[in-house]
Amino acid sequence: MRIAFFDLDRTLVHGNSARLWVRHEWRRGALRNRMFLKGLLYLAAYRMGYANVEDALRLGITTLAGQRESELSALAVTFYSREVKPLLRRDARAAIAQHRAAGDRLVLLTSSSPYLSRAVTADLGLDDFLCTHFEVDGSGYFTGRAVEPVCFGGGKVHLASRYVEQYAVRLADCAFYSDSFSDLPMLEAVGEPVVVTPDPRLRRHARVRGWPIVEWC
Repeated sequence: MRIAFFDLDRTLVHGNSARLWVRHEWRRGALRNRMFLKGLLYLAAYRMGYANVEDALRLGITTLAGQRESELSALAVTFYSREVKPLLRRDARAAIAQHRAAGDRLVLLTSSSPYLSRAVTADLGLDDFLCTHFEVDGSGYFTGRAVEPVCFGGGKVHLASRYVEQYAVRLADCAFYSDSFSDLPMLEAVGEPVVVTPDPRLRRHARVRGWPIVEWC
C-alpha cells in the first residue's frame, strides 16, 4: 500500500482557509479590530516567508481558551460549506480520483484545525487527516494550548512519520502534494514530491531538484 498526502491551503483549494477564517470571525464579531489586523499581518508575513507560523498558530489557539469545543466544531462545518468548498480545485479532485483508483490511502496533511480538516476529508472522500490539534479539558472547553507538535514544517514530517508506521509504509514510498516552500521538509521526506501551483521560492527549488510541477485549476 502507498499513501498520498495532500496539503490544503493553495493546494486542494485556491485560497488560504486561515485568512478566510479570520475574516469570518471578524464579520460575526468574534474578533476585535486589533486581533483581526494582527491576524492578517501574520498571514501576509507568512506568504512572504517572514513569519514564524508555529508561533502564530499557538497565539491563535490561545484566543480559544474557555470556548466550548462543540461550538467551534459546528461553526467549522458551516464555514467549510460556505467559504472553503467553493474554492476546491477541479484538478485536485482528479488527482485524488487517480490515487483512489490506484488503491492508495488518501490523507489530508494540514496546519488547519481538526474541525475544518474533518469536513474536507468527508467531502473529498479521503481516508484520514493529520492536522493541528487544540487541547481540550475534561469539560469540553479549550485550554488555549496546542497539542504538540503543531502540523507545520517539520511538524508535518513528524506526524506523517508516526502515521505511516501504523501501515508498515515508508515515507520514501509516499507522495505529497503542496504549493508552499514551508512544506519543503515533507516534500524532501517523501519519494514522490509533487509541487502544485507553487510559490516562487518553491518553484525555483523544484526546478533545481527536478521535481514535477503541476498547475492546477
